[in-house]
Amino acid sequence: MIFNKKDQTTLENIITSRRDVRGNNFINKKISKKKLLKILNSAQNAPSVGYSQPWRFIIVDKKKKDLVYNHFSKSFEKSKKKFKDRKLYSSLKLEGIKESNINIAVYYKKSKKDILGQTYMKRTGEYSVICAILNMWLTARSLNIGMGWVSILKPKKINDIFDIKKEDYKFIAYLCFGYTKEFYDEPELKKLGWKKKKKLEKLILKKGKI
Repeated sequence: MIFNKKDQTTLENIITSRRDVRGNNFINKKISKKKLLKILNSAQNAPSVGYSQPWRFIIVDKKKKDLVYNHFSKSFEKSKKKFKDRKLYSSLKLEGIKESNINIAVYYKKSKKDILGQTYMKRTGEYSVICAILNMWLTARSLNIGMGWVSILKPKKINDIFDIKKEDYKFIAYLCFGYTKEFYDEPELKKLGWKKKKKLEKLILKKGKI
């Protein structure tokens, strides 16, 4: 398949319009099963080392949502001590666990056999799961559905909530999906002055001949 200029522009627009959506932006509107499956199927099309497809998903029910939210709330307060600007930190809405329509916990399925491509870089299996998550994020955005990644969580606590054995699986991400009031024109943390966007030339360690 050959893509044209319009396709390339559409992809660029989806990528640059992707946002990490929080609870102050989700609205009370259900995601259809058809669209949820489209998001999950996009994960299946992600690259995976050795074609291992090591991603696994848990669609979270309300009872588990509440348990995850309670854990997040405690973790949020503890994390506050690590930052100088505690006032700004306290004002940030860093999740949308309860406000979003669907929560998905993402795991890496550990393999007991050797995987092609993981001989020396064992964590490439986990990196493959991250690729799947990005596919989900971009697909959701193309459907005008927001996604937020909740990272102030302790993997052990999340494993306990879902009764997952760490010997078999590794917790990678907790994702919140839902329709939004709007998609901001730029990342929320940038708008709030938490961080500035880095210039590309500052991110290139060494530049070879082009």
